[in-house]
Amino acid sequence: MPLAQRYFDQGLALAYGFNHDGAIDSFREAARLDPRCAMCWWGVAFASGPNINAPMGPASAEAAWNAVQEAQRLAPGATAAERDWIDAVAKRYAADFAGTAGAAGAPNRIALDRAFAEAMRALSAKYPNDADAAAIHAESLLDLSPWSYWNDDGSPREFTGEAAAAIERALALQPDHTGGLHYKIHFYERFEPEKAEAAADRLAVLAPDAGHLVHMPAHIYYRLGRYRDSSLVNQRAAAADVAYFAWCRSGAGYAVPYYAHNLHFLWASEMAQGRGDSALATARQLASIVRADQLEALPFLEDFAPVPVLTLVRFGRWDAALAEPAPPASMRFTTAMWRYARGFALARTGRADAAAAERDALAAIQADPAWANAYFDTSGGTAGQRLDIALHHLDGEIAAARGDVDGAVAHFERAVAVQDAMPYAEPPPFYFPVRQAQGAVLLAAGRAKQAEAVYREDLRRYPRNGWSLLGLSQSLAKQGRAADARYAQQGFRNAWSLAEVEIAGSRF
Repeated sequence: MPLAQRYFDQGLALAYGFNHDGAIDSFREAARLDPRCAMCWWGVAFASGPNINAPMGPASAEAAWNAVQEAQRLAPGATAAERDWIDAVAKRYAADFAGTAGAAGAPNRIALDRAFAEAMRALSAKYPNDADAAAIHAESLLDLSPWSYWNDDGSPREFTGEAAAAIERALALQPDHTGGLHYKIHFYERFEPEKAEAAADRLAVLAPDAGHLVHMPAHIYYRLGRYRDSSLVNQRAAAADVAYFAWCRSGAGYAVPYYAHNLHFLWASEMAQGRGDSALATARQLASIVRADQLEALPFLEDFAPVPVLTLVRFGRWDAALAEPAPPASMRFTTAMWRYARGFALARTGRADAAAAERDALAAIQADPAWANAYFDTSGGTAGQRLDIALHHLDGEIAAARGDVDGAVAHFERAVAVQDAMPYAEPPPFYFPVRQAQGAVLLAAGRAKQAEAVYREDLRRYPRNGWSLLGLSQSLAKQGRAADARYAQQGFRNAWSLAEVEIAGSRF
């Protein structure tokens, strides 16, 4: 196989794995090796476009437009099918670089994104045996509404059925198509993750050097309660990315967010399994990526900065949490979450008044209206929503420490309402489900039936999680339902088989 073809194939594989920087480098190298290759410039144009995780900035818009011009210049020497591909990608871009950049759904992108989806529909229909045409048709539809392929009630949107059909056609033609498997996972993860479980299992072993593709099955495994498998694929993904960075140039567009996402997902999966020591080590590794001088350019990174102190309070390591040093004052979100964690630790160790002082410091930061528009693009929702949950949860813990069960439950319900209203994201945007604290307080107050309902809802949202399985078992036992309690207890033992800490309830 000619070397240029190998670079082209590598570029397409990298694009399917959302390593767009690496894909562009590969397509450009293919074009250097074969100066007559029109499709090599098609690849540069395609990989420079928007995707479900990132809008297209003006620089990428200019690069894409220039690549289209070069592909069209070389098109007379291409095959008829290749010219059709070039015509399709040309619909995605325009000469107005600044005016055609922006997020999907912005007025300056809607017409071009729709035009590209329509062009890919036509191309896929013209070449019904081309799995790549079907897969990119599917991706073009997902790009019309990133991370929102269904209505919030689970009903289909305008393009949902067409996207599903395109994904299935790609996989019928080529069952190991990494793009088709990748898109199927994203398509079904929110509402029907079981429909993509086989795709996740298949993708997990197909591309061991492509970190993001190795990671992708976790989006299904976590949703189905396969937390051990979620941990394993994220460990492998992080290792694959480290190896890739060691021998291959990669732009920050892939290296920073996708590697961090692997670690973030690994941390969440370890927390779900009760692996406190492992989770803390991963949290330290993740937080080490964050530097205060990066946050203006990459604000989403601050979501990862407080994970060590949050891990400590999740596992009841109160003294260690209180010993964590204060973050730099410029990192206001991290400072707020540090205050929250300190308040949580103080409340759980009987120092409600000191906890209230930390709560007031958190509230002073949380009151800034700017948080409402501060988004963490890699993990869903706003910084303000996270701080709202933290404040309501801390208020509940302080009330519980003072013996006010009704007040605690009311605050927990407010936290849960905010948590439930956050946009879908994996891993979940807040570090633990507040229902687990709510259930623990209800159970301690003798309200076992109410606690049971809380734990069952938490298990519906986070299947097979050991924290709520233990709480459910305890709530059933207190109601005298011994057989049901034993069944839930067995589920807890299975979920906790790799745990590094013993727990007495659903929160420390």
